Amino acid sequence: MAFDQFTLGRSRTAEFLTAEAEAVLARAWRDHGDKAALDRLIRAYMRLAISMAAKFRRYGADRGDLTQEAALGLMKAAEKFDPDRGVRFSTYAMFWIKAQLQDHVMRNWSLVRTGSTTAQKSLFFNLRRVEARLTREAAAKGQVLQGEALARAVAEELGVSLSDVVMMDGRLQGSDASLNVRQGEEEGREWIDALPDDADEPFVGDHDARVLRAELKAALGHLSPRERHIVSARQLADTPRTLESLGAELGLSKERIRQVEAAALAKLRSRLQAAGLGTLLA
Repeated sequence: MAFDQFTLGRSRTAEFLTAEAEAVLARAWRDHGDKAALDRLIRAYMRLAISMAAKFRRYGADRGDLTQEAALGLMKAAEKFDPDRGVRFSTYAMFWIKAQLQDHVMRNWSLVRTGSTTAQKSLFFNLRRVEARLTREAAAKGQVLQGEALARAVAEELGVSLSDVVMMDGRLQGSDASLNVRQGEEEGREWIDALPDDADEPFVGDHDARVLRAELKAALGHLSPRERHIVSARQLADTPRTLESLGAELGLSKERIRQVEAAALAKLRSRLQAAGLGTLLA
């Protein structure tokens, strides 16, 4: 079926199926490979797919692409639906349509892969909403929630690490841009012309390394002794320590060591960014 030709107007005239009719069509497809039954089931719920696709327009994706992705998710749902489980097809289809749309948005958000795990997807689609809600709740109590405190609250709310929140926030703040765009409106040079020549790289690299070491040393001084010890052992040593060995030394679980390390790295990154050196910390 040509999904791109299935317009919104036609979807509004599609039939409404009862639970019994859904089951009959689903069994006809599952047991007998009846493509006409499959087509009828898909067409009946295409309005649902289009409605869900429209909600993803805020991510800047093309409407036609979203509609097609939603249709693909709907078709996957129809092919896998088991009518004997007692679940309405619309409920089952929503999961597949949403998953298809989320994957499409994340694939096309940036040339840099945004994430693929469940936690990363949750962050991508919920970070700004959760930040706004937590900020409003804090303001209602006469408090100001921002910066690292806000990131920690979001991490706890969504059940992810602080470092994941910091990473996703940075990616959502930026966007891809062509190096061939002119700096000025008319005769300005292109941004690619501002890149340093390869011949300057050794000198620039040495200078950046010295500056970074000095700022990193200063930033480490703001960590607690335990945080500084863990970061030094995990990130700065020639032979990095394992989470297990540090946990045994400090009497902490491996997961707790990981959490302390993530929080400490977030503090370091924040201070380096404030010093204008965030891009030097790889």
